[in-house]
Amino acid sequence: MIVPVSPLEFGRRAFKLYGSRLAVVDGPYRATYTELAERVYRLASQIQRSVGPGDRVAILAPNSHEMLEAFYGVPWGGAVLVPLNTRLSAEDYAYILNHSGSRLLIVDHRLLDLVSPALDSLPELPVVVVGAAGSGRADYEAWLAEGDPTPHPYPLDDENRMITLNYTSGTTSRPKGVMLTHRNTFLNALQFIIHLRLEMGDSYLHTLPMFHVNGWGDVWAVSAMGAVQVCLARVEGEVMWHLIEQERVSVLCGAPAVLNMLASTPHAPPARPLRIATAGAPPPASLIARLAAEEIDILHVYGLTEVSPWITVSEVWPEERRLPAAQRAAKMACQGVEQLLAGEVKVVRPDGSPVRWDGQELGEIVNRGNLVMEGYFQQPEATAEAISDGWFHTGDLAVVHPDGYIQIRDRAKDIIISGGENISSVEVEDVLYRHPAIYEAAVVAVPDPKWGETPKAFLVVKPGETVSEDEIRQFCREHLAHFKVPTSFEMISGLPRTASGKVQKYVLRQPYWANQPNQVN
Repeated sequence: MIVPVSPLEFGRRAFKLYGSRLAVVDGPYRATYTELAERVYRLASQIQRSVGPGDRVAILAPNSHEMLEAFYGVPWGGAVLVPLNTRLSAEDYAYILNHSGSRLLIVDHRLLDLVSPALDSLPELPVVVVGAAGSGRADYEAWLAEGDPTPHPYPLDDENRMITLNYTSGTTSRPKGVMLTHRNTFLNALQFIIHLRLEMGDSYLHTLPMFHVNGWGDVWAVSAMGAVQVCLARVEGEVMWHLIEQERVSVLCGAPAVLNMLASTPHAPPARPLRIATAGAPPPASLIARLAAEEIDILHVYGLTEVSPWITVSEVWPEERRLPAAQRAAKMACQGVEQLLAGEVKVVRPDGSPVRWDGQELGEIVNRGNLVMEGYFQQPEATAEAISDGWFHTGDLAVVHPDGYIQIRDRAKDIIISGGENISSVEVEDVLYRHPAIYEAAVVAVPDPKWGETPKAFLVVKPGETVSEDEIRQFCREHLAHFKVPTSFEMISGLPRTASGKVQKYVLRQPYWANQPNQVN
């Protein structure tokens, strides 16, 4: 008999084998696998009493043990988990709760004010509040206590059933609901274990929001190996280093902005070698080299919510470990090669044929295999547009180097065409990051009456540093072809980002194109 695969199986095994081992750290809260299991069973039974099989249950919470428990407890009760981004507007929450047809909302009291205006339009939606003091709504702990703590099997007869409905960040339009299955997420958790070399004795720090495709599968993968999950509600350099030392953290995931924060915060050398997976944007090679000098092993991965979420990994071959640090880091900054369970990943021309492996010809990254989403929830047209002949089209433009390594040059919409010349904003940003005074950089296209459009750089300067526009321009001219040098620079206090760490370039671009008939020239 073929048994359907599910990441819940990792929980079943962990609850059985690792009972007395530490499972969760959340501030002063600490729980063993036995204690985690009891809360998961209670939650599952309450879900079964509250909603029907396949119904959607939404949760709005920071990284916390309650959020972690939901990834097991909600699907264990036969429902579909809808993790909500903690940085949306009330209008977005109302849209997602309505579009998903959520039948229950679990919300942390610290975030209740964010979603309350949306709930005014959803008077029939039951709401359970974590830390409900003074909210006038059901208290999560009291509600959970009514659940059955007795171990019981999770209901699953089809591994292709939806387990989570993850709404994209909506940086360009209304969020889309990405339907991920038990099979999608099971295989993603496995590749997380394989490529990050996860094992018992590891301690994993949740810097990536758990709602972000459940933090690249870490919630399920970490418990699969009997490791410890350390919750972090707010990402700050000093707090991260404190937890890394106190909880002997050995693994974490984070956007390049998190790596930059770690590198820029004064700290003692980590007590254990650190393994960090990063994605969201190509990290500057100089940043990778700086962290590698501290025995911090960087694994650059690439993916999207629609592919569960990562499909390539930038692995350095054993013989390449002897290369000079700068060369090694430059390669690690690429998106890399298809990871073991991703299926097939390739870079193609508009007609679907593969590009040359010459590091020059630009094409779109496409993927087919076990990690590709079931589709967009209740949006068949958008699904058909994204998946053609079984291939998911990422919209990311890349080249393939002679060794098969894929390297993104830009999002299709972020390629800047100035006077007929293609300019990669990623390339320009990488140069800007090399300047010792620059903390963060983002480059977008702005209209230009002569060239059609030209690159504009938004810069965040490191605390205590000063730098002039002329100095930055000269620095760029020393490292870039002149047509790639930004025509203007603007110093700002911080880059607008999604909660998963991606820079919202449309926010930077929008004011310059507001009165233009087209968004590109």
